[in-house]
Formats: sequence, C-alpha cells, structure tokens
Amino acid sequence: MAKETGRKLVAQNKKARHDFHIEDTFEAGLVLTGTEVKSLRAGRASLVDGFGEIERGEAWLLHVHIPEYTQGTWTNHETRRRRKMLLNRQEIDRIERRTSEKGLTIVPLSLYFKDGRAKVEIALAKGKKTYDKRHAIAERDATREAERDLGRRLKGM
Repeated sequence: MAKETGRKLVAQNKKARHDFHIEDTFEAGLVLTGTEVKSLRAGRASLVDGFGEIERGEAWLLHVHIPEYTQGTWTNHETRRRRKMLLNRQEIDRIERRTSEKGLTIVPLSLYFKDGRAKVEIALAKGKKTYDKRHAIAERDATREAERDLGRRLKGM
C-alpha cells in the first residue's frame, strides 16, 4: 500500500476562533482505535463541543464526536469517548501551567491526517465576552467594506 503524504483535513472548529481569543497552538497526535481511523478517513467528525484537559500528567481530548464506522461490527467504538493526546512532556507541563494559573482552556481547532497519522491542532484559549464578539464582527465588516470600496475605485465604478 502506498504511503500517504501531505495533510488531509477531516474536521475544523470554525466557531472556536469566534468564541475564543487564541493564545497559543499545538499539534498533538491521537490514540485511536481502528474503526475511529476508518470513520475519520471517510471524513466524518465534529469538534464543536470538544475540549481538552490535563489529568495526572496526560493530555486528554473530550467530547469530540467521531461517529461509528458504518461497516464496523461489535468492535465499533463509542462516539464521544475520552481520547489520549500525544504531546511532549515539556508541552504538557507548559499547557498545564498556563491553564491552571491564567484560566485558559484547551480547545481543538482542527482534526487532520498528516503523513497518514491522525493529528489534532489544539489551542490555549480564553473565552470572549459577547461585546468582544460584536466588536470583532464590526471590525471584520468594516475591513470588508473598505476592501470593497477600494476594489470599486480600482475598477473605475
């Protein structure tokens, strides 16, 4: 069988960038069962309710929904089980320190295959208040309108 190369995106948490201030990002491997990998290769996963935690020196990914594999038998997996994340000891210690002292949370941003291995991009994030979200939307609309006006001027309209 040919070895996979490159990056194949499976799922992305677009709402995370809207609901949180992203402080720092990390790439972590995942410990998965066979049917979970097959379900991910079919492009089926949801990161919406997912979050991470550090417990007893190990990083865990919780509430990420990977649906059951359709051709799976009794060996199929649970859809929302705890999944272990594979990180370096220094990264785990740094994440644990920052989440405990600053009140940050671990949020999954994307789930993908990199060179045939399942990876998750996680972020240390701080929750936004509703007025922050409104401010970000207003800022985005203003820059979009400015770009639109500039484009019209360049076209001569």
